[in-house]
Amino acid sequence: MVSLILTMASATLKSVSSYFPSFPCIDIIINCQSERGITMLKNIPPILSPALLKTIGEMGHGDELVLGDANFPSASLAKRLVRADGHGIPELLDAILLFFPLDGFVECPVALMDTGDPGIRPPIWQEYSKCILRREGDRHVELVERFAFYDRAKEAYAVVATGETELYANVILKKGVVADV
Repeated sequence: MVSLILTMASATLKSVSSYFPSFPCIDIIINCQSERGITMLKNIPPILSPALLKTIGEMGHGDELVLGDANFPSASLAKRLVRADGHGIPELLDAILLFFPLDGFVECPVALMDTGDPGIRPPIWQEYSKCILRREGDRHVELVERFAFYDRAKEAYAVVATGETELYANVILKKGVVADV
């Protein structure tokens, strides 16, 4: 798993490659204590577990990642389930988008579960918009009807079960490409 994470890190962490142009010195930036199941990488937000890093590293262009709120039926819908209990989606989204390029070849690389009422827009959606703008620029977001959202979640590469308590906080991210690999 460490080699997979390092492969993903070398492909997506521009900051690491600029600090360590000769990547064979990897022992400087990694401290692996695999017997305890802990992997520490420099400049990786601690909210991203090794399982989540592995999952987003395995994903390819066009694969989708679901961030499900605490009420979302994550375990029953997921092909691959990653637990992020106790964490809110805005914090996870911000950390994930450090490494996860959104798809630039589709109109809407982000999907939110629609509330079914045009007058109800959960405040958390504004947090998502700010995070996406900060990390990925201006991207279009689509609203997806609840049961259609569930159908997409069943086909997604993975579902992240979070502790987010806001209703209708579910989001789907479509992975893009890393242009400078």
